[in-house]
Amino acid sequence: MAVFGYGRVSTGQQTTENQRLELEQAGYQIEPEFWFADEGVSGKVSASQRPAFKALLGQIRKEETLVVSKLDRLGRDAIDVLQTVRQLGERGIRVVVLQLGNTDLTAPAGKLLLSMLAAVAEMERDLLIERTQAGLARARAEGKMLGRPSKTDLQQRGEILD
Repeated sequence: MAVFGYGRVSTGQQTTENQRLELEQAGYQIEPEFWFADEGVSGKVSASQRPAFKALLGQIRKEETLVVSKLDRLGRDAIDVLQTVRQLGERGIRVVVLQLGNTDLTAPAGKLLLSMLAAVAEMERDLLIERTQAGLARARAEGKMLGRPSKTDLQQRGEILD
């Protein structure tokens, strides 16, 4: 049975090569045709909407294995990660995350671990957003200018309006 690897990075300046090397160093020999990578795709984009992941889903079969280096490569939203792993499990596909000690997330213990980790990750993301919003509100209250500086000064804006 084939072993598939998946990597994802958020920006075009990054590369998935380190993720592929991590999988190989952990003992997973992934043939080039079984390596799928989404580069420049945010973790906020659901797994099923990512081009390479969608292609992977069309190729991977029952009793094969999907290996990723870290849980957040599958998504940052707990619901998306849970649905993705559940759908793969229902198809008889193992999902292994190196970061979790080669845990198969489709096995009973892996399902429990995934549920707990996803809930904690989602809470941390919500807290980060909350802290960011609080910081922005404080800055506004202190009269600080937020956002990108204007490229035009007051006189130039007047000339544009004339």
